[in-house]
Amino acid sequence: MKAIWNGTVVAESDDIVLVEGNAYFPASAVRADLLQHSNHHTYCPWKGQASYHSLLIDGELNRDAAWFYPDPKPEAEMVRDRVAFWRGVQVVD
Repeated sequence: MKAIWNGTVVAESDDIVLVEGNAYFPASAVRADLLQHSNHHTYCPWKGQASYHSLLIDGELNRDAAWFYPDPKPEAEMVRDRVAFWRGVQVVD
């Protein structure tokens, strides 16, 4: 699968974990050079606290477009070291 935004492949992997309809890519499959740190956080009752990255591609910023769980709850261990996308990022086979 590939995650694409602004015409650029942001992540690519065959090792995908699907949770609640979201494709979680291994963190190692995400292009770190396109990520910008974000101070945004949200909380999921069963996964824990999510942290976010923004994407910066060709001068365009997609704020908080990638999220991950740095310390997921035990029942969500399958998303550890993985990143998911939204806000216009296309995930395709």
